[in-house]
Amino acid sequence: MSLLMKFLFPPSLFVTATSLISFTPLVISGLSEKRGKHLQYSKFFGVGSQTSAESKIKLSSRAAMVTLYTPAFLAGVFSFAMFPDEGLRFLLLKSAITIHFFKRILESLFVHKYSGEMAIDSMVTILLSYLISSALMIFSQHLTVGLPVPAIDLMCPGILLFSIGISGNFYHHYLLSKLRGKGAKEYKIPKGGLFDFVTCPHYLFEVLVFWGFAFISQTLNLFSFALGTTFYLMGRSYATRRWYLSKFEDFPEKVKAMIPFVF
Repeated sequence: MSLLMKFLFPPSLFVTATSLISFTPLVISGLSEKRGKHLQYSKFFGVGSQTSAESKIKLSSRAAMVTLYTPAFLAGVFSFAMFPDEGLRFLLLKSAITIHFFKRILESLFVHKYSGEMAIDSMVTILLSYLISSALMIFSQHLTVGLPVPAIDLMCPGILLFSIGISGNFYHHYLLSKLRGKGAKEYKIPKGGLFDFVTCPHYLFEVLVFWGFAFISQTLNLFSFALGTTFYLMGRSYATRRWYLSKFEDFPEKVKAMIPFVF
């Protein structure tokens, strides 16, 4: 524990409790994805659900994606007004959160090519997860004002991780968008970048974004959320790889799910 405290601001009871509350559902969701019970969007819309796709209340994927990212983006924007002068670390965290969700809105509008719809219940689940997590990230950082700074400063490595993550995530989303021509909806095996090594490199880089948040922040809340997100996206990527193997006879088995050569 004393070693851990060299990397973290001392957590309050509130931060410890909310960290556990943030972490647990993400791990459960990751295990559910691995077991075949999916959040209902993208290629998994109507898969692994007890309710038929036709009976679900749904939105177009573009509208749903923009909707689910917007509240978290606005939380980031409002944080500049709510906590205007609380140091460089807090400024970097607020900026990183806001930039990340603004990028996801822009990608949802102008980059992604969609093949289907998203169930409203899945959209609301993801929306609330991002909104609550973003608000807790920001508020947890606010609670560090006046606390002893961790002995080991991870802020600069965090900026590097965030930059690599957000760039790699965008690049692989761009590669995915190029798989379909205008109006096309069929799936193809992705190629290029890290797609030659893993099924979901965009998830890998998204994980790096959240670990960048954690390193910049150095709060227990951010580390627990980054770890929980890692487990969730590992589960989702495992399910995605299994889906590709079932749909394409020529999908290379050497391609892992999310982490090259490992998983």
